[in-house]
Amino acid sequence: MKKITIDEILAATGGRLIQKSDETFITGVWHDSREVYAGDMFVAIIGENNDGHSYIPQVVEKGCRTVLVSHTGQWLAELDDTRQSVNAILVEDTVEAMGKLAAWYLESLNIRRVAVTGSVGKTSTRDMIYYVLSEKYNCGRNLKNYNNRVGLPISIFQFDESTEAAVLEMGMDSFGQVDYLSRIVKPQVGVITNIGVAHMEKLGSREGIFRAKMEITGNIVPKAEGGTLVFAGDNEFLTKAGTSGDYEQVEVGTEKDADLVISDIDDFGIEGIKFTAVCNGEKAEVKLPVPGTHNAKNAGLALAVGKRLGVSLEEGARGLAKTELTGSRLRKIEGKSITIIDDTYNANPDSMKSALDVLKKSAARRRVAILGDMFELGDQTELLHREVGLHAKEIGIDEVICIGDLAERISEGAIGTHFPDKETFLKVIGDYIREGDLVLVKASRGMELEKIVEVLETL
Repeated sequence: MKKITIDEILAATGGRLIQKSDETFITGVWHDSREVYAGDMFVAIIGENNDGHSYIPQVVEKGCRTVLVSHTGQWLAELDDTRQSVNAILVEDTVEAMGKLAAWYLESLNIRRVAVTGSVGKTSTRDMIYYVLSEKYNCGRNLKNYNNRVGLPISIFQFDESTEAAVLEMGMDSFGQVDYLSRIVKPQVGVITNIGVAHMEKLGSREGIFRAKMEITGNIVPKAEGGTLVFAGDNEFLTKAGTSGDYEQVEVGTEKDADLVISDIDDFGIEGIKFTAVCNGEKAEVKLPVPGTHNAKNAGLALAVGKRLGVSLEEGARGLAKTELTGSRLRKIEGKSITIIDDTYNANPDSMKSALDVLKKSAARRRVAILGDMFELGDQTELLHREVGLHAKEIGIDEVICIGDLAERISEGAIGTHFPDKETFLKVIGDYIREGDLVLVKASRGMELEKIVEVLETL
């Protein structure tokens, strides 16, 4: 991060300096007290379970001399006891103020800005765009899975004058969130991966999900400034007619009338895929070390973004060949006697079916799926779980093991084995796994099925 002066923080946030130190600038911004050191600004956030203001004496002890706060209370009294001089900047809402500061900071860097949203594949697509752009630019991206009102600004503060492009993923589970995040980014290129059923519980319908994702378009820079929306055409919601606005449109798809056409997809299971991409007369053969035919479109989106920002298809294909996905997304692990596909990061019906397809197309003696609950699916929860089970049965997965109350519906569709929780299953896991098995593990993040992965690695 480049230096930000205290005066610049006050101007960007509208804050008031209620206490002052000799420090006139900061070189980092963090909301986690464990990450804060001398030169950083600590953002005190009031959460559901604790108040970040209570950590202020702790970060000051570590050398931090600037804090962003929303109230004066016990922390100030404790700080007075230490006799430390600190820049205390008072704002109404520290999260909102941090977002304003991040927007100002990103604008000051004058870099190429890409924002990614969608129901499924946001992080994978973000990572692929990062590798494509990195063939030509010094590119930045979100830290880990930092894609919300707190994480996105924290990620932005990691960039500096050497950053030439940034690709930023935007998560959401309700209306207004994509609008808020994209107002911070003000993207030159916005990307929508798809419209699925994730977060149906809060958004009500796929039409509601579409409206929520389309919030990104309200903050793309105008067409006259190069504003572009890149999307994976679905012939239902994501169409040229349905996504029009004051920006260029680039549709990625398998139909010949798409702007970037994906064809000749070869699926090698867990080893990855190969496909052909064609755009404006340019053609490239792409080898992607990421499994799943669905990732051909995600990679196509990355290539399309690259083209808009001056990266040729050939250069983009070289970048895609280097792709490593963030977190536990279809990650291949070699255990002692089995192979594991760790996809425990998260789950929804679309990604669950795609992961099952990867499992089916991978070479193995026996294919086993360990599947858990999927959350936030609203009144279609039981139906959507059952459909996943029916898909597993239809494609011929050898063994389907289901964990959790909701996953019992998966078991019914797949005619599989059901356990109420992972603890019960772990007691008998050895009875269900054989030497040479290929085992997929997937569920919503809250199920914490990575604990099953840890045990599988020892078998």
